[in-house]
Amino acid sequence: MRTIINLNANWRFTKQDSDIDTLPTLPTNIWEQVDLPHTWNAVDGMDGGSDYHRGRCWYLYRLVKADLPPADRYYLEINGANSSADVYTNGHHLAHHDGGYSTWRVELTGHLLDTTALIIAVDNSPNDTVYPQIADFTFYGGLYRNVNLITVSNSHFELVKNGTPGIHVTPVMEGSDAKTRVEVFPADDASHTYRYTLYNREGAAIASHTTSAAKMDFRIRNAHLWNGRKDPYLYTMQAEMLDGDTVLDTVSTRFGCRSFSVDPDRGFILNGEEYPLRGVARHQDRWGFGNALLPEHHAEDVALICEMGATTIRLAHYQHDQYFYDLCDEAGLVIWAEIPYISQHMPTGRENTISQMTELVTQCYNHPSICMWGLSNEITMKGAEDPDLLENHRILNSLVHKLDKTRLTTLAALSNCPMDASYLKIPNLVSYNHYFGWYGGETDMNGPWFDKFHAANPTIPVGVSEYGCEALNWHTSNPVQGDYTEEYQAYYHEELIKQLYTRKFIWATHCWNMFDFGADTRNEGGENGQNHKGLVTIDRKYKKDAFYAYKAWLSDEPFVHICGKRYVDRVEDVTRVTVYSNLPEVELFANGESLGRKAAEDHFFYFDVPNSGETILKAVAGESTDESRIVKVDTFNEAYRMQEKGAILNWFDITAPEGRLSLNSKVSEVMATFRGKLLFLGMIRKFLPKGKTGEKTAMAGFEITPELFDMVGGFTVIRLINMAGGMLGVEMDKEMLLELNRKLNKINAPRKK
Repeated sequence: MRTIINLNANWRFTKQDSDIDTLPTLPTNIWEQVDLPHTWNAVDGMDGGSDYHRGRCWYLYRLVKADLPPADRYYLEINGANSSADVYTNGHHLAHHDGGYSTWRVELTGHLLDTTALIIAVDNSPNDTVYPQIADFTFYGGLYRNVNLITVSNSHFELVKNGTPGIHVTPVMEGSDAKTRVEVFPADDASHTYRYTLYNREGAAIASHTTSAAKMDFRIRNAHLWNGRKDPYLYTMQAEMLDGDTVLDTVSTRFGCRSFSVDPDRGFILNGEEYPLRGVARHQDRWGFGNALLPEHHAEDVALICEMGATTIRLAHYQHDQYFYDLCDEAGLVIWAEIPYISQHMPTGRENTISQMTELVTQCYNHPSICMWGLSNEITMKGAEDPDLLENHRILNSLVHKLDKTRLTTLAALSNCPMDASYLKIPNLVSYNHYFGWYGGETDMNGPWFDKFHAANPTIPVGVSEYGCEALNWHTSNPVQGDYTEEYQAYYHEELIKQLYTRKFIWATHCWNMFDFGADTRNEGGENGQNHKGLVTIDRKYKKDAFYAYKAWLSDEPFVHICGKRYVDRVEDVTRVTVYSNLPEVELFANGESLGRKAAEDHFFYFDVPNSGETILKAVAGESTDESRIVKVDTFNEAYRMQEKGAILNWFDITAPEGRLSLNSKVSEVMATFRGKLLFLGMIRKFLPKGKTGEKTAMAGFEITPELFDMVGGFTVIRLINMAGGMLGVEMDKEMLLELNRKLNKINAPRKK
């Protein structure tokens, strides 16, 4: 019989690179005792500076054979080793694996001594063959998921090939019945007898068959449907390998019976009914742990996403822990699962995209929550018509449909990817990553863009795979794009919700991101090393106001929320206070006095509140209440104003005469004037790399196109300089910036229409 022994405790770890033969004899002080899951980038992977440790590190485990149950065969199971890894026993090399997010196994039989020095070398060094290499998140190194030892009989279900679970279950709805095929994968070609048993959610056996076939069809009459958040019903299929009455090996899996499709006009259809997919993307890491998560961390993430009312998650940008997919099955969340084929196509990485995709589909096949396989993300940074890139996508698309004939393929396209790009026609579905209103452009550009795409491509279902903006603990009563305040983030998401959620042809919306996450190369917002677009902070301790904007639209649980709880000190005599609720009417009280009741079909309620002394606010909606406070101050609290670490010049230090241009002007305003355009283009030329005549020009990996210029039009000049300088390593000192500002101050700003 199969046994699974967890090996998470009592490992030795070192960053000191050494020869494999000498590692076990290194001095004790070289080794650090650690328990798994473990990453060596838990701190330096999210503290900024783009200097987190990337290299080969070593893990050592003393495996004592006498502590193991007797068995015919022994296998080591590694559930996550980022990014590449090698396994050694007593100095003998057993296996190599590329890809840091999937499960893989190595047979140890025949290599176990009384005491075995089990060594795993894990390497997250840069290379040009293993994805990801260029992306806006930290590539944490380590053995960051469980490591197990699996013991089995000589006759057993497959363990090694692509990290398979050994069993696949494929339910296909035929009317109210589910024709359900179960297939198992024996590790050898010998004849075996199998017993298949079907269990309902309560654990009662409802059907059983014994056969010599490795495939078996069940018909579940009047199947209880897996119906999303409404009713995520799960069956269990168990397969036993028999020798007479003796059970040699057992595998089992949960599965759900459901049908789904995507209509280019009606969006996602689940079990014959329109089921809007409105949700978030999720990165797995968190403060103090990096990607080395515990089960309770995964459970907390799902609970927060469900509290918000989401119906879908895009699991970016890699295979997530199997336990997390289990939780999504149980919660009824519809999942987009993808591989880290991201940012820039590497011709030398094709084999790795194929192996990572094969492992993703093979290992995650049974999860009913997964409905889409993602081929790539923003892969066209250097153009969408690269023949090798297109061929890579066609290979992946064909591979997925060969491995899984029941699900759809999709991709996340870069915002400036042309609507008629060839690679958009390869998968079943497409989505776009748009940041109009944050990375340039204006918030009101989002909805019309999708109307335009839908009109130009009426047969291609289109969704939104990323949109969002960053917010930290900065505050203002006059939010503007790029200020990193919680108030601008709330405004941005209010606008995006109204535009995206009212267009039902958009097959899915995935807000970027549910949680702040580590991105050690980032240097913006005043707290380096993170991407702060999350609706919840990286430690999961604080739900930003925008979280409640989504809860107001998506959740059925009655609630009311007063925004701006961290924005207490306010200078204005009358201040605007925003309240979110999913109830139709809200009443706001200030120091016990009613400021009136308001109704809002969009769930966003705005009150003008007299600001004098200290004011205790109380919002009431039905039986729900919430409280907050504001305090009148004479001068603005500078603790609320962002000051970027290392910034040469902050936006509030810039002179901006009325009616004149400045570094705080938007690029579109500068470009609308003849003198401003000449000045701006002259500055841009200094940023651009010098290429050969006729070559397409690129900046920070992005091809310079009219669409890109449309996007940057919403940036202020100072923000564009700060961001472009960080990406390109172009330095402009304070005097250079002030001189540019003086020149802009001499130019009349265009009249506002």
